[in-house]
Amino acid sequence: MADQIPGAEKKILAGILGILLGGLGVHRFVLGDATGGILRIVITVVTCGAGSLIGLIEGIIYLTKSDEEFVETYINQKKGWF
Repeated sequence: MADQIPGAEKKILAGILGILLGGLGVHRFVLGDATGGILRIVITVVTCGAGSLIGLIEGIIYLTKSDEEFVETYINQKKGWF
Protein backbone atom coordinates (compact mmCIF):
# COMPACT_ATOMS: atom_id res chain seq x y z
CA MET A 1 0.00 0.00 0.00
CA ALA A 2 1.37 3.42 -0.95
CA ASP A 3 2.21 5.94 1.72
CA GLN A 4 -0.76 8.17 2.37
CA ILE A 5 -0.46 11.79 3.41
CA PRO A 6 -1.89 12.35 6.91
CA GLY A 7 -5.25 14.10 6.53
CA ALA A 8 -5.82 12.96 2.93
CA GLU A 9 -8.33 10.34 4.12
CA LYS A 10 -10.77 13.18 4.84
CA LYS A 11 -10.78 14.42 1.25
CA ILE A 12 -13.27 11.94 -0.23
CA LEU A 13 -15.57 12.02 2.80
CA ALA A 14 -15.58 15.83 2.99
CA GLY A 15 -16.09 16.12 -0.79
CA ILE A 16 -19.05 13.76 -0.91
CA LEU A 17 -20.65 15.26 2.19
CA GLY A 18 -20.13 18.75 0.74
CA ILE A 19 -21.98 17.73 -2.41
CA LEU A 20 -24.80 15.85 -0.67
CA LEU A 21 -25.20 17.73 2.64
CA GLY A 22 -23.35 20.99 2.00
CA GLY A 23 -26.18 23.13 3.32
CA LEU A 24 -25.87 21.46 6.70
CA GLY A 25 -22.14 22.16 6.85
CA VAL A 26 -21.33 18.52 7.58
CA HIS A 27 -18.21 18.66 5.41
CA ARG A 28 -16.80 21.49 7.55
CA PHE A 29 -17.40 19.51 10.74
CA VAL A 30 -15.47 16.58 9.20
CA LEU A 31 -12.55 18.95 8.59
CA GLY A 32 -12.65 20.07 12.24
CA ASP A 33 -14.15 23.50 11.52
CA ALA A 34 -17.24 23.69 13.76
CA THR A 35 -17.56 27.45 13.28
CA GLY A 36 -17.60 27.03 9.51
CA GLY A 37 -20.16 24.24 9.79
CA ILE A 38 -22.49 26.33 11.92
CA LEU A 39 -22.03 29.28 9.57
CA ARG A 40 -23.04 27.10 6.59
CA ILE A 41 -26.23 26.08 8.44
CA VAL A 42 -27.09 29.72 9.21
CA ILE A 43 -26.45 30.80 5.61
CA THR A 44 -28.66 27.99 4.30
CA VAL A 45 -31.51 28.89 6.66
CA VAL A 46 -31.28 32.63 5.96
CA THR A 47 -31.22 32.09 2.19
CA CYS A 48 -34.04 29.50 2.29
CA GLY A 49 -31.72 26.76 1.01
CA ALA A 50 -29.86 28.65 -1.69
CA GLY A 51 -26.77 28.77 0.53
CA SER A 52 -26.37 25.03 0.12
CA LEU A 53 -24.75 25.78 -3.25
CA ILE A 54 -21.65 26.83 -1.27
CA GLY A 55 -21.30 23.28 0.06
CA LEU A 56 -21.83 21.82 -3.39
CA ILE A 57 -19.08 23.99 -4.84
CA GLU A 58 -16.73 23.24 -1.93
CA GLY A 59 -17.33 19.49 -2.30
CA ILE A 60 -16.45 19.60 -5.98
CA ILE A 61 -13.33 21.64 -5.24
CA TYR A 62 -12.20 19.17 -2.55
CA LEU A 63 -12.53 16.24 -4.93
CA THR A 64 -10.64 17.94 -7.77
CA LYS A 65 -7.59 18.84 -5.68
CA SER A 66 -4.62 16.50 -5.31
CA ASP A 67 -4.17 14.89 -1.89
CA GLU A 68 -1.15 17.09 -1.19
CA GLU A 69 -2.96 20.27 -2.18
CA PHE A 70 -6.07 19.33 -0.17
CA VAL A 71 -4.09 18.60 3.00
CA GLU A 72 -2.01 21.77 2.71
CA THR A 73 -5.02 24.01 2.04
CA TYR A 74 -7.77 22.58 4.26
CA ILE A 75 -5.94 20.61 6.97
CA ASN A 76 -2.72 22.57 7.53
CA GLN A 77 -3.81 26.10 6.62
CA LYS A 78 -7.44 25.52 7.68
CA LYS A 79 -8.81 27.56 4.79
CA GLY A 80 -12.46 28.34 5.53
CA TRP A 81 -14.00 29.27 2.19
CA PHE A 82 -13.62 27.61 -1.23
